[in-house]
Amino acid sequence: MTEDQTLSAAFLVAMPQLEDPNFHRSVALIVEHDENGTFGLVLNRSADVLATTLCASLDVVWRGDPAANIGWGGPVEPNTGWLLLHDTKSLDIDDASISRVGEHDLYLARSVDVLRTAAAEAPSQMRFYLGYAGWGPGQLEWEMAQGAWIVAPFNAEALFHGDDESMWEEAVRSLGIDPATLVSTQGVH
Repeated sequence: MTEDQTLSAAFLVAMPQLEDPNFHRSVALIVEHDENGTFGLVLNRSADVLATTLCASLDVVWRGDPAANIGWGGPVEPNTGWLLLHDTKSLDIDDASISRVGEHDLYLARSVDVLRTAAAEAPSQMRFYLGYAGWGPGQLEWEMAQGAWIVAPFNAEALFHGDDESMWEEAVRSLGIDPATLVSTQGVH
């Protein structure tokens, strides 16, 4: 990767040799990447918490799919919530708790007030995550050099309408790689 390329808003796809159980066959969205480190959300893991249950615990009315699960964003600070939105028509995107991710119409929100507004509208392109994935300065680059991760382009359809079970294979295939041809090498932790 050259200096003028960024990982922000890209999909980070775990390779078979990544042995950390937190990231086995995971696809993560890189929300922020700079000299201070990397912040991302694992996209294809469920926290096994229904959106209705979580929202009720926060005194928020959920008008979306009653069977919708909350995603597990990663092992860091699992009690923090993150909301990814593609449809922000009903939200004040100048709100300090909402930030744009990369060059896409993708936004990250981190306040209960934004969740309250979004949950009442129940936009089809909204996902909520508990926790996040984080890497210190240079850590992700080192892991990528070791073959633990590959980068795939952002795909809004996969993020908001994809299936957790097939997201990893689809991300690998989006790069022209047959997942069956990937061979695990020495593990990376």
